Amino acid sequence: MRDDRLLEIRGLRTVFETDEGTAAAVDGLDLDVPQGKTLGLVGESGCGKSVTALSIMRLVPSPPGRIAAGRIIFEGKDLLTLNESEMRRIRGDDISMIFQEPMTSLNPVFRVGEQIGEVFRLHRGMGRKAASHAAVEMLSKVGIPSPEERANDYPHQMSGGMRQRVMIAMALACDPKLMLADEPSTALDVTIQAQILELMNEIKREKGTGIILITHDLGVVAEMADEVAVMYTGMIVEQASAASIFAVPQHPYTIGLLKSIPRIDKDHAQKGRRLHVISGIVPDLRRLPKGCTFQDRCPEVQPVCKEPPVLERKSSGHLVRCWMRSA
Repeated sequence: MRDDRLLEIRGLRTVFETDEGTAAAVDGLDLDVPQGKTLGLVGESGCGKSVTALSIMRLVPSPPGRIAAGRIIFEGKDLLTLNESEMRRIRGDDISMIFQEPMTSLNPVFRVGEQIGEVFRLHRGMGRKAASHAAVEMLSKVGIPSPEERANDYPHQMSGGMRQRVMIAMALACDPKLMLADEPSTALDVTIQAQILELMNEIKREKGTGIILITHDLGVVAEMADEVAVMYTGMIVEQASAASIFAVPQHPYTIGLLKSIPRIDKDHAQKGRRLHVISGIVPDLRRLPKGCTFQDRCPEVQPVCKEPPVLERKSSGHLVRCWMRSA
């Protein structure tokens, strides 16, 4: 493993057992996250982004889910070989996660200040009073007004945006080495979103934190990510630098995603162009088509697509899983 790699994922396969068969939510995933860099993980709902993050944290609900294969190496240790006690010491300290649904992730019977303070008590050994002060400071950092008063609120007394900021405060509390951010700015207004993204960038610069940013918002990806990996049906279909992905996307799915971004430039509006839509829907993971899993939605499909393509580096420098792109 290269010295600058915080995280190295190889051959990760996470499956869910259902009455109708096995669904591979993550299927043979390879990813690297260097120190001080942000990897953007993008794709439609159901493509495996959130399950990837839960797999790294060893929080896949079992049953019905389980990590069936692969390695998740963090600072030289394979997280899949650690016992639960060892993994708990890493969660919230070395690796933290901003969950997508703050209302289901926060404990409804404890005040938010207590929940943030618990992170400092468990991982930094602080006393109750010091942890309480540190919690208020974190609430202030994520832009919550009157943080001393809000620390005494229960989750249900806060708006969705404030609960999301509480989750971000908890994730940032111990200056994690790796942060998994699952839709971190979904419930936030534009001003607070910019503040939170800048705070994440600041921590990345100052602490060398590696970030996996999971989002549907390609504008946020363009602003935040150094590298972008595009997921579809549990697999990476394209990966390259953020600048290159946006400038010269290669995979038909990536091209479709970028065309779907709303545009407000005058030329686009004058021509009356409608928003691009990728035809069809993400296929059922229990009944994937043979060969390329995007073939039923792809405008460039050819007979060769009945055979499964491999992820390989093309002449563009991108890693692409597609038969129609030149080697």
